[in-house]
Amino acid sequence: MHLYSSSFDDYGKIPQRFTADGDNISPALEWSDLPSGCKSLSLMCEDIDAVKKSPQDPTFTHWVVYNISPSITAFHEGLEKKEEIHDPLRIDQGINSFGSTGYDGPKPPAGDLAHRYIFTLFALDIENLGPARADLKTIHETMKNHILKTAQLTCRYERQRITQREGDEHRASP
Repeated sequence: MHLYSSSFDDYGKIPQRFTADGDNISPALEWSDLPSGCKSLSLMCEDIDAVKKSPQDPTFTHWVVYNISPSITAFHEGLEKKEEIHDPLRIDQGINSFGSTGYDGPKPPAGDLAHRYIFTLFALDIENLGPARADLKTIHETMKNHILKTAQLTCRYERQRITQREGDEHRASP
Protein backbone atom coordinates (compact mmCIF):
# COMPACT_ATOMS: atom_id res chain seq x y z
CA MET A 1 0.00 0.00 0.00
CA HIS A 2 1.32 3.46 -0.92
CA LEU A 3 0.39 7.00 0.18
CA TYR A 4 1.70 10.05 -1.65
CA SER A 5 0.92 13.69 -2.33
CA SER A 6 1.28 16.05 -5.27
CA SER A 7 1.39 18.87 -2.68
CA PHE A 8 4.71 17.90 -1.04
CA ASP A 9 7.43 15.25 -1.12
CA ASP A 10 7.79 12.59 1.56
CA TYR A 11 9.95 14.11 4.34
CA GLY A 12 9.82 17.44 2.54
CA LYS A 13 8.56 20.79 3.74
CA ILE A 14 4.81 21.24 3.50
CA PRO A 15 3.98 24.46 1.62
CA GLN A 16 2.69 27.26 3.84
CA ARG A 17 -0.73 27.31 2.16
CA PHE A 18 -1.50 23.95 3.84
CA THR A 19 -0.65 25.35 7.29
CA ALA A 20 -2.50 27.52 9.79
CA ASP A 21 -0.15 30.35 8.73
CA GLY A 22 -1.49 30.08 5.17
CA ASP A 23 -4.86 29.02 3.75
CA ASN A 24 -5.19 26.12 6.24
CA ILE A 25 -6.46 23.76 3.55
CA SER A 26 -5.78 20.04 3.38
CA PRO A 27 -3.18 18.84 0.87
CA ALA A 28 -3.98 16.56 -2.03
CA LEU A 29 -3.41 12.89 -1.13
CA GLU A 30 -3.50 9.73 -3.23
CA TRP A 31 -3.14 6.06 -2.39
CA SER A 32 -2.82 2.77 -4.20
CA ASP A 33 -2.23 -0.97 -3.80
CA LEU A 34 -4.81 -1.63 -1.08
CA PRO A 35 -4.63 -5.10 0.46
CA SER A 36 -7.27 -7.70 -0.34
CA GLY A 37 -10.04 -7.80 2.23
CA CYS A 38 -9.97 -4.01 2.70
CA LYS A 39 -13.51 -2.82 3.49
CA SER A 40 -12.73 0.77 4.51
CA LEU A 41 -9.92 3.24 5.08
CA SER A 42 -9.04 5.71 7.78
CA LEU A 43 -6.59 8.61 7.59
CA MET A 44 -4.95 10.59 10.37
CA CYS A 45 -2.44 13.42 10.47
CA GLU A 46 -0.47 13.75 13.70
CA ASP A 47 2.30 16.09 14.90
CA ILE A 48 4.77 13.73 16.53
CA ASP A 49 6.90 16.58 17.89
CA ALA A 50 4.16 18.48 19.71
CA VAL A 51 4.17 18.60 23.48
CA LYS A 52 1.97 15.75 24.65
CA LYS A 53 -1.29 16.95 26.17
CA SER A 54 -1.82 14.04 28.56
CA PRO A 55 -1.22 10.27 28.83
CA GLN A 56 -4.79 9.78 27.59
CA ASP A 57 -4.13 11.97 24.53
CA PRO A 58 -0.49 11.24 23.66
CA THR A 59 -0.41 12.79 20.18
CA PHE A 60 -1.54 16.07 18.70
CA THR A 61 -3.90 15.22 15.87
CA HIS A 62 -4.59 17.58 12.98
CA TRP A 63 -6.98 15.41 10.98
CA VAL A 64 -9.19 12.36 11.53
CA VAL A 65 -10.97 10.90 8.48
CA TYR A 66 -12.68 7.49 8.45
CA ASN A 67 -15.37 5.32 6.84
CA ILE A 68 -13.60 5.94 3.53
CA SER A 69 -14.73 3.51 0.81
CA PRO A 70 -11.87 1.50 -0.73
CA SER A 71 -13.11 2.69 -4.13
CA ILE A 72 -11.93 6.21 -3.22
CA THR A 73 -8.26 6.56 -4.20
CA ALA A 74 -7.57 10.25 -3.52
CA PHE A 75 -8.58 13.40 -1.68
CA HIS A 76 -8.43 16.62 -3.63
CA GLU A 77 -6.78 19.67 -2.15
CA GLY A 78 -9.01 21.56 0.29
CA LEU A 79 -11.36 18.80 1.45
CA GLU A 80 -14.37 20.40 3.13
CA LYS A 81 -14.37 20.71 6.93
CA LYS A 82 -17.70 18.95 7.35
CA GLU A 83 -18.58 16.00 9.58
CA GLU A 84 -19.97 14.05 6.62
CA ILE A 85 -18.91 14.49 3.03
CA HIS A 86 -20.69 12.88 0.09
CA ASP A 87 -18.10 13.22 -2.66
CA PRO A 88 -19.82 11.13 -4.20
CA LEU A 89 -19.36 8.42 -1.56
CA ARG A 90 -19.64 9.14 2.15
CA ILE A 91 -16.55 10.13 4.15
CA ASP A 92 -16.72 10.94 7.89
CA GLN A 93 -14.45 13.28 9.80
CA GLY A 94 -13.79 13.21 13.52
CA ILE A 95 -12.69 15.68 16.15
CA ASN A 96 -9.05 16.73 15.97
CA SER A 97 -6.92 18.02 18.86
CA PHE A 98 -8.11 21.56 18.16
CA GLY A 99 -11.65 20.39 19.01
CA SER A 100 -12.89 20.90 15.47
CA THR A 101 -13.93 18.70 12.55
CA GLY A 102 -11.78 18.46 9.44
CA TYR A 103 -8.20 19.40 8.69
CA ASP A 104 -6.35 22.01 10.73
CA GLY A 105 -2.87 22.59 9.40
CA PRO A 106 0.50 22.75 11.12
CA LYS A 107 1.26 25.66 13.46
CA PRO A 108 4.12 24.72 15.77
CA PRO A 109 5.35 27.33 18.26
CA ALA A 110 7.48 30.01 16.60
CA GLY A 111 11.14 29.25 17.14
CA ASP A 112 10.71 25.48 17.56
CA LEU A 113 12.75 23.29 15.28
CA ALA A 114 10.73 21.85 12.40
CA HIS A 115 7.91 19.59 13.56
CA ARG A 116 7.16 16.34 11.73
CA TYR A 117 3.60 15.67 10.59
CA ILE A 118 2.74 12.10 9.73
CA PHE A 119 -0.21 11.25 7.51
CA THR A 120 -1.13 7.61 8.16
CA LEU A 121 -3.56 5.67 5.97
CA PHE A 122 -5.08 2.56 7.55
CA ALA A 123 -6.62 -0.25 5.46
CA LEU A 124 -9.30 -1.93 7.58
CA ASP A 125 -11.28 -5.15 7.44
CA ILE A 126 -14.48 -3.44 8.68
CA GLU A 127 -16.75 -0.99 6.86
CA ASN A 128 -17.88 1.36 9.61
CA LEU A 129 -15.88 2.88 12.47
CA GLY A 130 -18.82 4.80 13.87
CA PRO A 131 -20.74 8.02 13.33
CA ALA A 132 -19.33 11.30 12.09
CA ARG A 133 -17.65 13.60 14.62
CA ALA A 134 -16.21 10.72 16.68
CA ASP A 135 -13.23 11.46 18.89
CA LEU A 136 -9.78 10.07 18.15
CA LYS A 137 -9.80 7.65 21.10
CA THR A 138 -13.03 6.03 19.86
CA ILE A 139 -11.65 5.66 16.33
CA HIS A 140 -8.37 4.16 17.59
CA GLU A 141 -10.21 1.70 19.83
CA THR A 142 -12.57 0.63 17.04
CA MET A 143 -9.70 0.18 14.54
CA LYS A 144 -7.39 -1.65 16.95
CA ASN A 145 -7.99 -5.25 15.85
CA HIS A 146 -9.02 -4.45 12.27
CA ILE A 147 -5.90 -2.94 10.66
CA LEU A 148 -4.77 -4.88 7.59
CA LYS A 149 -1.99 -2.53 6.52
CA THR A 150 -0.75 1.05 6.92
CA ALA A 151 1.06 3.56 4.72
CA GLN A 152 2.67 6.79 5.87
CA LEU A 153 3.72 10.10 4.41
CA THR A 154 5.73 12.61 6.44
CA CYS A 155 6.19 16.33 6.00
CA ARG A 156 7.92 19.02 8.05
CA TYR A 157 7.01 22.57 8.99
CA GLU A 158 8.84 25.24 10.94
CA ARG A 159 7.61 28.70 11.82
CA GLN A 160 10.17 31.45 11.99
CA ARG A 161 10.79 33.25 15.26
CA ILE A 162 9.33 36.74 15.34
CA THR A 163 11.15 39.43 17.30
CA GLN A 164 10.08 42.99 17.98
CA ARG A 165 12.59 45.85 17.65
CA GLU A 166 11.59 49.50 17.83
CA GLY A 167 8.03 48.72 16.78
CA ASP A 168 9.09 46.93 13.60
CA GLU A 169 8.62 43.23 13.00
CA HIS A 170 11.75 41.33 12.02
CA ARG A 171 11.91 37.66 11.21
CA ALA A 172 14.91 35.56 12.08
CA SER A 173 15.47 31.86 11.88
CA PRO A 174 16.14 30.11 15.19
